[in-house]
Amino acid sequence: MTKGLFALVVALLTLPLEGSAQSRAATGDPRVELAKRFPDSRPDEFRASPVPGVFEYARGADILYVSADGKFVLAGDLYDVTNDDNLSERRRRELRLAILSKVPENQMVIFGPRTARHTITVFTDIDCVYCRKLHSEMARYNQLGIRVRYLFYPREGPDSKSWDKAVAVWCSSNRNDAMTRAKKGEKIGSPKCASNPVAKDYELGQDIGFRGTPAIVTADGDVLSGYVPPDMLIKRLENNG
Repeated sequence: MTKGLFALVVALLTLPLEGSAQSRAATGDPRVELAKRFPDSRPDEFRASPVPGVFEYARGADILYVSADGKFVLAGDLYDVTNDDNLSERRRRELRLAILSKVPENQMVIFGPRTARHTITVFTDIDCVYCRKLHSEMARYNQLGIRVRYLFYPREGPDSKSWDKAVAVWCSSNRNDAMTRAKKGEKIGSPKCASNPVAKDYELGQDIGFRGTPAIVTADGDVLSGYVPPDMLIKRLENNG
């Protein structure tokens, strides 16, 4: 559970229950009362879970389970033991893909042909050692049919050197070349442009719940944390396909 979601749970536990059984009965929909207890939420954001009387509420790619009366909140994974299926992780995969679908490819730095067999999205930090290791093997990833879409996730946040380097890469006339040179530790100057996606990418990474880089999101929404060698990654992608 991310720090943001943990803070939300703590806040909910300190709030008095609003409404009564009569008021909930009057609306006919417990989600109306639940939305009053969750800051900036709407009734339609609470989905019925497979457990009767329990609703699912997502914040980014994090999930909470809430009792219909608002008295109980569970932050954890829900399993279907009959099928040995992690229902929470299945839902998180859907949420990750929904979040990424909002980012057009012209807002990414992409290595590899559009017709590649597999496409992964990598949240990267210019100065991260294993991010640099991954990038140093880009030719091999592409050779194996893996297309890499980069989004920026400077781990130290705004006003850090890594953040400034990410902005400089995006604002360069040749972003792919600038990315490669920056990953090698070369100076690429400090070009700046009013419109760059670094802040938005960083926010997306936080919504998904990343803590480190590289963070790889596959086409089916799985997250692979850390560097994965090209030959190992293609086996993982092929097996899941």
